[in-house]
Amino acid sequence: MTSSRRNPLIALTAMALLLAGLMLSACGASNETEHVAEGEQVTLGNIEYNLVFSRYLNPNDNEDSAYLVGQPPVAPHGLYLGLFLQVKNKSSDETATLPLNFKVRDTFGAEFDAIPNDSLFSLPLAGRLEPEMGFPTQDSTAQTGPIEGSMLLFQIPQSVTENRPLELVIPGEEEDATIDIDL
Repeated sequence: MTSSRRNPLIALTAMALLLAGLMLSACGASNETEHVAEGEQVTLGNIEYNLVFSRYLNPNDNEDSAYLVGQPPVAPHGLYLGLFLQVKNKSSDETATLPLNFKVRDTFGAEFDAIPNDSLFSLPLAGRLEPEMGFPTQDSTAQTGPIEGSMLLFQIPQSVTENRPLELVIPGEEEDATIDIDL
């Protein structure tokens, strides 16, 4: 091969190696989001979250009516979605506060906020966790119930069921976490 043909080939090879190096270095960069599947634990700050169960709730079902205490009838073409979590403050000396604005996001980026709930099963939005304590609290209705989790409640349009997988977005102080919802 002549030297005039080798120079462009060397330049192309060097450029390819440079691009490959840039792509590999980007793989190690923090994306500021922890992402796990339902049933896996994720930790933000001192708080550990585990989404143990998710399901649509039927206001006409006896069990589900206990989860929907104080809620208005679901909007036309809407659904209630219950996400049951176990949450623990891993710190032995610091109090932690849960976020106020948990969200469910669909594959198109539409987001839906958790709604306040008076149920004995609910996870308190912006609730305080004493050191090494968790939700559901020991011997509470939520902890001794069939799912053994505290519930976040969402009202979503029925059409969102076609935009799966849905994700639970948990805001953190430095980064967010997302958990794939297994529906």
